Amino acid sequence: MLDLEQLEPYLSIHINGFAGPVTVRTFPKGQSNPTFLLTTPTRKYVLRKKPEGKLLKSAHAVEREFCVQSALLGSDVPVARVLHLCLDASVLGTEFYVMEFADGRVFWDPALPDLSRCDRQKVYAEMARVLAAIHSVDLNATGLHNFGKPEGYFARQLRRWSSQYAALRDKQSPEMDELIDWLKENLPEDDGQVVLVHGDYRIDNLMFEADSFRVKAVFDWELSTLGHPLADLAYQVMQRAMGRDWQLKGLQGLDLEALGIPSEENYVSAYCSHRDLDGIAHWKFAKAFAFFRFSIICHGVEKRESEGNAASPDARCVGKMAPLLARIGYNLIKKK
Repeated sequence: MLDLEQLEPYLSIHINGFAGPVTVRTFPKGQSNPTFLLTTPTRKYVLRKKPEGKLLKSAHAVEREFCVQSALLGSDVPVARVLHLCLDASVLGTEFYVMEFADGRVFWDPALPDLSRCDRQKVYAEMARVLAAIHSVDLNATGLHNFGKPEGYFARQLRRWSSQYAALRDKQSPEMDELIDWLKENLPEDDGQVVLVHGDYRIDNLMFEADSFRVKAVFDWELSTLGHPLADLAYQVMQRAMGRDWQLKGLQGLDLEALGIPSEENYVSAYCSHRDLDGIAHWKFAKAFAFFRFSIICHGVEKRESEGNAASPDARCVGKMAPLLARIGYNLIKKK
């Protein structure tokens, strides 16, 4: 829990209008950066901080979240207003930032069981629209042109996540090894596309308006960078292959047409329509890469749980998804 004796006077100095007393509630669902609801007599705020303990290099970058949300405020991409970034670890033990509390709806199950067929169509249409808006952000106008290296995204990411996998010596598997080898051998040439990449674009990282199916805010920008748009698009459609009984529920085995949820082909087509694209190249590579990357992310969640600094009580269950994701990626590359 947060040290309020340290936090309250600090925020009173650095956030205009902030005044205690403060009550704190932990958001239990997040798997990366611990997230807290701060309630004062007049306003609500959200605080996101790095976990305690030893962290993987470049992981849990709350400063990146703060930077990109600051830059996107007022753009076509809806975000919560950020208020303060604290890089002084002596205040709470790790770096953190505070943003305004956004009130709306978050859908944790991509099957949207409580919605009608028509409303499910609206949700997925909005998800495709917002993803296209992220990838259409004017990097120069928002000041994000230096937010990452402008070329070689997949090659860099493959090196980064492969090295993190190598550090998980007790999690090695022949399927993952073969998947990594295939990705290295089939790495496409850089086609020059450079956009803002969210890095974790899932339905549960979107907040919708309380009375409509318009996205109110996109959250969890920790993995955002400049990169290739295919990475986000492939990552977003992964849930169609993930099981219904997984910790992060998928859509595998459901009749998507009956539910009103677009097929992978139709979702990609809707995204392409928003960006005036004729089609997608290297789609098999992008999907295989998405499963590889997410598998290692889940391993990282499990590792933090074993070390006692997980952000959520569900961390061990998320870790169990890692080998399943690797197997799906492996099976994908084996298909003719």
